[in-house]
Amino acid sequence: MSPASNPVLVVDDDPDIREAVQDILSFEGYGVVQADNGREALELLSHEPPLRPCIILLDLMMPVMDGEELVGHLQKEPTLAALPVILVTASGRSMFPGVKAIIKKPFEMDELLAAVAAHCRP
Repeated sequence: MSPASNPVLVVDDDPDIREAVQDILSFEGYGVVQADNGREALELLSHEPPLRPCIILLDLMMPVMDGEELVGHLQKEPTLAALPVILVTASGRSMFPGVKAIIKKPFEMDELLAAVAAHCRP
């Protein structure tokens, strides 16, 4: 499994957070693709050829399409429903269908790496 074929998809409207997560994961050998909202992520996942990330690290509160709305779209699509989604959020939101775990912002680097390592190989 090469990083280019199964990257980590980081979906967050804060470019500083996206860049920080990409830097951390890239340093560990993971491929990373960024999206700044749920709609952009859905386009990447639906585009031809479709992006098939090993995991989606998803912010909850974003403009255009928020994290919960994106997860709802993923759950309706058989080819996308099995993608592991980890919420990375400052929100106090609890788990909901389609989400494997929640990582609270600000997060520890080790917690983020452990979540990714559970689903991806560098």
